[in-house]
Amino acid sequence: MAEPSPDLVRAREALERNAWTEAYERLRLLDPSKLTARDLEGLADAAWWVSLPDESIAARQKAYAAYAAASEDLAAAFMAVRLCVEHFQRREPAVGGGWLMRAQRHLREQPESVEHGFLAMVEATIARFSGELERAVALARKATQIGQRLGHKDLIAMAIHAEGLALIASGRVSEGTALLDESMTSVVAGELSPFFTGIVYCDVIESCLRLGDVRRAGEWSEAARAWCETIPSESPFQGLCRVNRAELAILRGQWPQAEAEASRAWEELSRVDPADSGAALYLAGEARRRSGNVAGAEEAFARAQEVGFEPQPGSALLRLAQGKVNAARDSLRVAITSDPGDPLRRSRLLAAQVEVELAADDLASADSAAGELEQIAADLATPALEAAAASARGTVFLAQGSPAEALERLRRACAIWQELRMPYETARARMLCGVAVRAAGDEEAGQAELRVALAALQRMGAAPDEAKVAALLMESGVLPRGLTTREAEVLRLVAAGKSNRAIAAELVISEHTVARHLQNIYAKLDVSSRSAATAFAFKHGLA
Repeated sequence: MAEPSPDLVRAREALERNAWTEAYERLRLLDPSKLTARDLEGLADAAWWVSLPDESIAARQKAYAAYAAASEDLAAAFMAVRLCVEHFQRREPAVGGGWLMRAQRHLREQPESVEHGFLAMVEATIARFSGELERAVALARKATQIGQRLGHKDLIAMAIHAEGLALIASGRVSEGTALLDESMTSVVAGELSPFFTGIVYCDVIESCLRLGDVRRAGEWSEAARAWCETIPSESPFQGLCRVNRAELAILRGQWPQAEAEASRAWEELSRVDPADSGAALYLAGEARRRSGNVAGAEEAFARAQEVGFEPQPGSALLRLAQGKVNAARDSLRVAITSDPGDPLRRSRLLAAQVEVELAADDLASADSAAGELEQIAADLATPALEAAAASARGTVFLAQGSPAEALERLRRACAIWQELRMPYETARARMLCGVAVRAAGDEEAGQAELRVALAALQRMGAAPDEAKVAALLMESGVLPRGLTTREAEVLRLVAAGKSNRAIAAELVISEHTVARHLQNIYAKLDVSSRSAATAFAFKHGLA
């Protein structure tokens, strides 16, 4: 065999160093006919790392063909397994299934190998997404055993994390999360190759977020952030990790940070696969919805739907905030009917449905949704689900005129949300506690609860919910931001477009006194102009 050219030698050295960008730039300039199957596999890996999925698949197919032609069945099988995964990720299950069968055929007559383990792990993942959860667990355990017998750390960690995900999907959450933590110990110890490090990071953090485990997600997310600094900036893992950070920021009540991370993730992922960018667009919409940016939220949700991501329940809750109750109700019911499988996603839809059905005065449907949510919470037994179910049931009790029963559940929800460090959900639960306490006859204690909720929502910039609480306080004569009755009168007249002289004449006070009231108003509202004060007045029903 002829000696490799200096350019090929340098390309191979770059691959050895995981210098993916350099390796790709060198390999793509070489004559493909001069590349070995291993070189083609390296080109496929390098193209993947620089977010060129089409080139990666094309090179991997050539690598597969070269290995198969040389009767290197184990290497050919591994290429087929990778192609199977990549086509399933591209939502091409028929093509992915074809490559799965190729991998099975190559390994049928071979003695036990690492490739058998990776095949079993991929089969476990497919079984999990198909709802065959017991089979998924069994296949993942088979892969783990193969990895342990052969001493292959990548396979062991991947198989353990696959089993953990299958156990969580089957309702055995504590067992599953323990396995996810075990797989992560190999990651943080630096025992895994970069590709499998990224997969475990993304899957584990995403699973923690879906479970509402903010503490665990936060710990692993910080480790993932540090790891991301060591890989190419154009890697697909950058965008995927950023999506997780955006969702974590939303759960922590950090809307600007969430929107910034989600928007950047969309830019990064749209270059790889537009469909993958849908989650980022949805999270940007959620951050905007919660902060009161209605137009921005609508735009983000619409774009998410365009790329195939169902923007629920955020879109329905946005419609509800706009007073479009029937539109919110219809879209949410469609989403619930069409997505019966995943209990964690379904729980989010059901929690929103309770709110929407109550707004539509359909107590029976709200009660039914709350009941189903309670069943999911009992089956999966996670704190976040327990809090969501308690909050939903408490809200229904409140609408049914049972404030004592409502308060019991709402206080429990508030305590759990606070323990989970989810400030937005805590503040909303506390707002409902205030309503329940007032309904039970203790006006002063109810106002105190509402003021605490209002302060928390103001700190987060949750403008729509802030306005709700402010309106509730005003019902009792309590004005937002500590405004006095006279200041509220002045603000109302400012919002009506009146000058200081006209306000002084109407209230029979001096212009100097009007100016002093305006100074106090600006300070309390943290604004610096009449237009900003007017906007506040309209938002909070003072105009």
